[in-house]
Amino acid sequence: MARCRSCSAPLSVNSSHCRYCGVRNDMDLQGQHEYSVQGVNSGRMCPHCEIALETIQLQLEQPLSIERCTDCFGLFFDLGELEFLLEYSVTDLGSINQVYLNNINTDFYSIRQAVKYIKCPVCQAFMRRTNFARKSGVIVDSCPYHGLWLDNGELQHLMEWKRVGGQLLHEQVQRQEKASRRAEGKHNFESMMQRPDKQETIGLESDLLDVLAFVVRKIF
Repeated sequence: MARCRSCSAPLSVNSSHCRYCGVRNDMDLQGQHEYSVQGVNSGRMCPHCEIALETIQLQLEQPLSIERCTDCFGLFFDLGELEFLLEYSVTDLGSINQVYLNNINTDFYSIRQAVKYIKCPVCQAFMRRTNFARKSGVIVDSCPYHGLWLDNGELQHLMEWKRVGGQLLHEQVQRQEKASRRAEGKHNFESMMQRPDKQETIGLESDLLDVLAFVVRKIF
């Protein structure tokens, strides 16, 4: 259970506000990843608070710079950066705990929030809402040209989701769907080849090739 960084009281599910002291908590980075502030004004705006995002550098084997709101603690990742962070932070996975996965998503959505479309911190175009990896339970706001936004607590959810096999399950489903599409394509091709009209067309094409070959031999 997460605890308030100020008074150590337990935090309610889906809430970064402490009901005892009123402090807003950073659910994703506080006490989990070491980082340093690289710039207080990145030139990018928080889509919720409409203030400049600060640039922070996560102290990984390969330093990773991302943008962060100092008020709501939302995070903005350039394209590919979130996947890199998840790959670095959660490794050595070998099993899928479906029960735990279901519990994570149930807890995360115990408090429903209204659907809200927000603007990209870079280009200010409205971003697309998608379920990360389709079944992670985290609806991310993404810009196809610049990156994606995570609200406070969603990175923690994704790490927990991957830790109990969510990413493995996603990759497994992708392989099954790919195999299904190949099988369906093969079936459709075989069905087309077995159609009488298709066989007649193939026969005509063969006859035409024989005639052309005969004409070429006569000419040369």
